[in-house]
Amino acid sequence: MGNGFHEIRFPLRLSLGASGGPGRRTDIVALSNGGETRNARWTDARRRYDAGTGLRGLEDLYELTAFFEARRGQLYGFRFRDPVDHASAPPGQAVSAMDQPIGTGDGATTLFALIKTYADAGGATVRRIEKPADGSVVVAVGGVALDPGDFSVDSATGLVTILPGHVPAPGAVVTAGFEFDIPVRFDTDRIEISLAAFKAGAAPSVPLVEIRP
Repeated sequence: MGNGFHEIRFPLRLSLGASGGPGRRTDIVALSNGGETRNARWTDARRRYDAGTGLRGLEDLYELTAFFEARRGQLYGFRFRDPVDHASAPPGQAVSAMDQPIGTGDGATTLFALIKTYADAGGATVRRIEKPADGSVVVAVGGVALDPGDFSVDSATGLVTILPGHVPAPGAVVTAGFEFDIPVRFDTDRIEISLAAFKAGAAPSVPLVEIRP
């Protein structure tokens, strides 16, 4: 994401009222026999949100405008907290070092990427987590939680480094728990605000789109 990203979070109280979620792109081809074939054009989902639904008053409008100006519209990305899916554990459950498997030791590898797996009996998909919340990551090796001084986390990339003396042994499963943000940008260079319409209950549209590598 380079110089086009600011490691700052969109105001939390505004994001909690946002609407949106993951989207995918699938090509569906109708066959002459009445059947169809389906092909995924994207390997990973891309999330979109409308932050306008989280605005409640003039103070929120001002804060949004100031944040938009500081990002220069679409120019700079930023962190956004999904109101529903923002942790390794399900909603209402505490984060645990055993939440998500992120790799298996081989006696030499010390660098592991944070991931979150979504699975049921029908299938599974793996999501790369690049923006963990500072201080939220906990790690375990072989079911034994590591002390905070036994590993380091790059909160800008989601990469975990196991420090010397704690390198995962061959076959040892490395797991992690975490809270995380999503890298997004404004999906518009213009926000139109009608104060009269807002007071009447009409919120402006403030589209956000996930930044993919």
